[in-house]
Amino acid sequence: MSENEQKPVDIDLSQTSDNPSPETSSADATLPAPTPEERIALLEAEKAETKDRMLRIAADFENWKKRARKDQTDGEARAKEAVLRDFLEVVDNLERATASFADGKESDAKSVRDGVELVLRQFRSKLDRYQVKVVEALGQPFDPRLHEAISQAPSADAKPGSVLHELQKGYTIGERLLRPAMVVVATAAPAAKPADTNGTNDDKGEN
Repeated sequence: MSENEQKPVDIDLSQTSDNPSPETSSADATLPAPTPEERIALLEAEKAETKDRMLRIAADFENWKKRARKDQTDGEARAKEAVLRDFLEVVDNLERATASFADGKESDAKSVRDGVELVLRQFRSKLDRYQVKVVEALGQPFDPRLHEAISQAPSADAKPGSVLHELQKGYTIGERLLRPAMVVVATAAPAAKPADTNGTNDDKGEN
């Protein structure tokens, strides 16, 4: 090999322009630190954005409360209307009955009773539709959760602590008490006094 011929040169690819050295990359990635004025401006922008977002959330929540309140009011009104619409039928029948009396039509006691019982059955059917049930009271043990004791009365036939008389019916709606039953609670009857035989024996002895 002559001196003019050059030997192959090993090229380090890590030093080419396409592959800059780590020192060059880190130097290029380093950015100047923001000035205090720039940092304040950035914080002010973030603050304004957060405030705007919170105001939007508060406005959305207030609108939701208004809608929920309106939906609740509308639902309660619809429920009341449905109940009253059912019981208007009972009122219609009572008005027809009173109108028949006003016309001077003669009615015996049995026909009046039958008409009242018919309206009462209709009324009870409406109550059943809304899960309104009568509280069992007469003869039952007194239960302060269902009964309201008005007074007590001694009784030899009823068990003490049981309901002797029902003055006003009570009602439940579903599992809740709608109105307690007004009752009279039985107490033990006073014990009978033994007959006085002392005077009789004395009389016999004297005779």
